[in-house]
Amino acid sequence: MWEAINNFLVAVDDKVWGVPLMVLIIAGGVLLTSRLGFLQVRRLPLALKWMFKNEDEGDGEISSFAALCTALSATIGTGNIVGVATAVCAGGPGALFWMVVAAFFGMATKFSEGLLAVKYRVVAEDGHSLGGPFYYIEKGMGPKWKWLGKIFAFFGVCVGLFGIGTFSQVNGISSAVQNFFDPDKTNCIDIPFLGQYSVAVVVSSLILAFCVAAILIGGLKRIATVSQIIVPFMAAIYIIFSITLIICNITEIPAAIVTVVKAAFNPSAVTGGVVGSMIVAMQKGVARGIFSNEAGLGSAPIAAAAAQTKEPVRQGLVSMTGTFIDTIIICTMTGLSIVLTGAWQVEGIEGVQVTTYAFQHGLPFPAKFTAFVLMLCLVFFAFTTILGWDYYSERCLEYLTNGHKKKIIVYRWLYIIAVFIGPYMTVSAVWTIADIFNGLMAIPNMIALFALSGVVAKEAKDFFKSEKHKL
Repeated sequence: MWEAINNFLVAVDDKVWGVPLMVLIIAGGVLLTSRLGFLQVRRLPLALKWMFKNEDEGDGEISSFAALCTALSATIGTGNIVGVATAVCAGGPGALFWMVVAAFFGMATKFSEGLLAVKYRVVAEDGHSLGGPFYYIEKGMGPKWKWLGKIFAFFGVCVGLFGIGTFSQVNGISSAVQNFFDPDKTNCIDIPFLGQYSVAVVVSSLILAFCVAAILIGGLKRIATVSQIIVPFMAAIYIIFSITLIICNITEIPAAIVTVVKAAFNPSAVTGGVVGSMIVAMQKGVARGIFSNEAGLGSAPIAAAAAQTKEPVRQGLVSMTGTFIDTIIICTMTGLSIVLTGAWQVEGIEGVQVTTYAFQHGLPFPAKFTAFVLMLCLVFFAFTTILGWDYYSERCLEYLTNGHKKKIIVYRWLYIIAVFIGPYMTVSAVWTIADIFNGLMAIPNMIALFALSGVVAKEAKDFFKSEKHKL
């Protein structure tokens, strides 16, 4: 039965993430990059500066940095560690090239999303800020397009409950915990209707569900507080270990880069025919890249709308740095580590095991220590992603139900239950479900970005006319 379900999901995934959607997302990024005059290159230093400098007397609930950390908490997760590994293994090393290309244009997309989120946000009756694609669709494109905003919000709820938010993150955590504490599954228990699972998986799912419940009850400010502490700290540790691995294998870097570029256009020459199509490499790279940085999905602007700022362009720049940090820095380091060590060619391993193999064989540290650090990074990255996506999906549900508080509370508990059952889903099914909902969520958001690209370009042009906003 599970095989039939998995085959069905793969068929749906192939349709959703076909050439049309990839063209839509990349074309959107190219259009916005063109209309903004390669702003992601010219204004990146200013964006990085404002990332840490809060705006005085800005409106909103949390600081721009807290909003960025909340957005990063939802993006820096299993996509950076597990997602890159699955992309390179399924699409060959060339998938990394397309991941970076998509991220470059995705920076312009993310800038536009953040700008529109602040420009069209509203304030709820209780004083908290509301914004995101559903509001810039309704207010920017006009009330007659509200149905498109509703479709986005519906898929946003599904992505949170069945995609990025729960199953894929929890599955990544439980796999990492099991690989470290019980790789041979020597201590297992039988779970009715599900099968036999390691005690490490069961215990980790219980602890995780409890911790998620404890934080979610506190709302956005508690999520932002936790994210501001965990995200920068764990990202720094992961980057340090990745840089160390690359330095230790510095002589292999040129060959690895050649392999990545060659495999991007002629995968069969590198993979020996396992991946024979450039479209496959592109599909896996773009899909996993978007899973990781979420540029084009429309999720990050939901957090950006809560930032304490009066300037939409300023928040757009801060939001843009998220894609730069997440994919162009962290995912590239992971991908290079996997290619450098040949981990993508090792048979019999998948997901987090691939990245673990790369770190264990590429770093001059004891294998057990390296595996522990990687497990810790994955656990905390995925944990904050779970928190961030609950916030996103609750805001989507709030839009769908016109702020019905009881329905939101019921959803929150369903979310916690999904966190608990996530470890018992198969790896392939989990990532396929996540891909499907990601794609469906991106479509209405990209339509809005195309329609409002003129608004974005005008806002940016007017903003940078002022001398005080120039570098």
